[in-house]
Amino acid sequence: MAEAPLTDKQSQRSNATVFLGGGRITTALLAGLLLAGYRGQIAVHDRNPEKLRAIKRHFRIETERELTNALLRAEMLIVAVRPDSVAKLLDEVAHTLHRPVLAVSLAAGVPLRRLRAQLSSVRWVRAMPSPVCRVGRGLTALSFDRGVTRADRKRVRAFFQNVGAVLEIPESKLDAYTVTFSPSHGYHALATLAKTGKAAGLDRKTALTAACHALADGILYWRESGEDLDQLLQEANTPGGTAAATMEAMDKAGYEKILLQGLRAGVEQARRNAILSAKRR
Repeated sequence: MAEAPLTDKQSQRSNATVFLGGGRITTALLAGLLLAGYRGQIAVHDRNPEKLRAIKRHFRIETERELTNALLRAEMLIVAVRPDSVAKLLDEVAHTLHRPVLAVSLAAGVPLRRLRAQLSSVRWVRAMPSPVCRVGRGLTALSFDRGVTRADRKRVRAFFQNVGAVLEIPESKLDAYTVTFSPSHGYHALATLAKTGKAAGLDRKTALTAACHALADGILYWRESGEDLDQLLQEANTPGGTAAATMEAMDKAGYEKILLQGLRAGVEQARRNAILSAKRR
């Protein structure tokens, strides 16, 4: 498929979506947007010239080394830097941006109240997009600050719908969502199940193939069939069957408890990161 440009190179109007930060989540979103045939204007700002060269070469979009030039292009900003870099970046933006814009923060753990305190003229949204948006099967949660208009909400939802499903949740639930929806759960489960399959007697390739089917294909069937999850579990839980014995042993070993401990640890880390980002301001 030809990689058509995402932006009009000649246009200098302030109607672009501008990414502040050219890291992994930015490139994942750009890949998903390209796959979707997105035609809106996009520009990316980053202080790292190597990142910008790679982005321009791969995605054929506009890049801006200078923050001032990037902000002049922006109708919607997407803050895509690490949480501990948000405060410094927004201080720089505050000295340069002299008009109200819509801004979307992808920084985990940095609350709307802190974003608003640094840039009160900006209409803020928090978004948690999955890296799987790279292949158009992402999931993005949105939390809107007060003052975000219906038109703004519609625009943000439409933008992220280009790369997958979108849902809106209260900001108070965003940390729990972030640690629950991460694709790392799937990767971790796949690696662990394959490892235990090998320990049970399979070769590594067969164990990985079997584990992938158990997780990916089984869940895909549930999503596409519309079957009730409890009903599927009940059907698999045939008395005296191998699946029933396996699930029962895992539950007795504390499977649910382990997952809950993991999610709680993730939420606590998100809260610590928020505190640290505030102290670095």
